[in-house]
Amino acid sequence: MNTATRSVATRILGLDPGLRITGFGLIDRLGSQLRYVASGTIRTADGELPGRLRTLLDGVREVIATYSPDQVAVEKVFVNVNPQSTLLLGQARGAVICGAVSCDLEVAEYTALQVKQAVVGYGKAGKEQVQHMVQRLLDLPAAPGPDAADALACAICHAHGGNGLGALAGSGAQRRGGRIILPRGRR
Repeated sequence: MNTATRSVATRILGLDPGLRITGFGLIDRLGSQLRYVASGTIRTADGELPGRLRTLLDGVREVIATYSPDQVAVEKVFVNVNPQSTLLLGQARGAVICGAVSCDLEVAEYTALQVKQAVVGYGKAGKEQVQHMVQRLLDLPAAPGPDAADALACAICHAHGGNGLGALAGSGAQRRGGRIILPRGRR
């Protein structure tokens, strides 16, 4: 194959922000093919908020320095039960986003509903369903932990233009017996 015509993979970093645990996941997209690169978590120790935010900022920068992603996708987080928790989570999300933009990377944002729709095909899917589909889509030997799975799901959502399996819902497609049936004219 001529190197001038060879396609280059796009490396996508998915981030699932949290003040205690932030999940990260990296995939390579080559056309419609996705390949697992790495995943894990950035954990903060109990302590003062500024130090914890610095840990998140530095952790994201370290992941970027190690894996050199081309694109970053971050899950938008909405928590309405406790206003204090919502504010803390928003600050953690800000630190994660700042970590990416300080490395000159643009950040795409997706709601949990968009991510779950893209990966599972159902916006109210549970964590176990997301873990299982991430495992299947990336051909992993075992399901990743919940925070890493959410981050990988965010990267998968971005790789599919934010649509993924969820795009089938708007196409009139139906599921029957585990198969997806497209309407006439879309087959």
